[in-house]
Amino acid sequence: MKLATLRTTTGTRAVRLDGEVHVDLGYADLGELFARDDWQAEAAAATGPTYPVSGADFAPVVPNPSKVVCVGHNYTNHIKEMGRDLPAHPTLFPKFADTLIGAHDDIVKPAETDALDWEVELALVIGRQVRRADEQRAADAIAGFTVMNDISARDWQFRTIEWTQGKIWEATTPVGPYVVTPDEVGGVRPALEVRTVVDGQVMQQDDTGTLLFDPVFLVQYISTVITLRPGDIIATGTPAGVGNARDPKVFLVPGQRVVTEITGLGSCTNEVVAP
Repeated sequence: MKLATLRTTTGTRAVRLDGEVHVDLGYADLGELFARDDWQAEAAAATGPTYPVSGADFAPVVPNPSKVVCVGHNYTNHIKEMGRDLPAHPTLFPKFADTLIGAHDDIVKPAETDALDWEVELALVIGRQVRRADEQRAADAIAGFTVMNDISARDWQFRTIEWTQGKIWEATTPVGPYVVTPDEVGGVRPALEVRTVVDGQVMQQDDTGTLLFDPVFLVQYISTVITLRPGDIIATGTPAGVGNARDPKVFLVPGQRVVTEITGLGSCTNEVVAP
């Protein structure tokens, strides 16, 4: 299934893609749906009102996750371009719900940065509460996968040795358009092409099969530290090709279009606009 949260005239609605329409699932958003023990059966059987795919206004797939956990340095080529050694453990940092925007929303460039960068990421969404998961429970907890563009203010990110301040700018992180269940993309360790295209130029291209720490391992590792709840999002890291690692460096400016896409999941297509 391909599931989404749409903005409608009566508020947000959780939907299932069915051909040329989105079928209402009876919940305000996917976070509410995933909190149901039997969400898969409910989503598959729903026959609610429909909305056309054409012109759909996508909200973040989960508008208010209890947590967004991001992974840094998880593709070998990206680690090398940043001049670092391969890590023994995942590098984790948080985002917050206020950072998230819809898959086709504008990215408003913060006035305080001149180093706005792109990062295409495979993100997974939790569909079952889990703590200290073993491998099977971690796999079972993955509701599906989506696309995230982990927009980063590099000048703020590297002010200190801790990255968070460069990663949490309000309303800058597209996520969506769909949460695609694992059965549609080859399972819980999918090998999917990821790309970033800026104004028609390919900037990043890799395969999620080359992740150092795969989605199941990440659920195990993170759930050891903290309870993962339905609707929580884990962003699995970005491949080589970010603007900050280029010579000369290249950053996003108003008027550009940035597309982050993953085979089988769709794309986030966003215009960068002035504040």
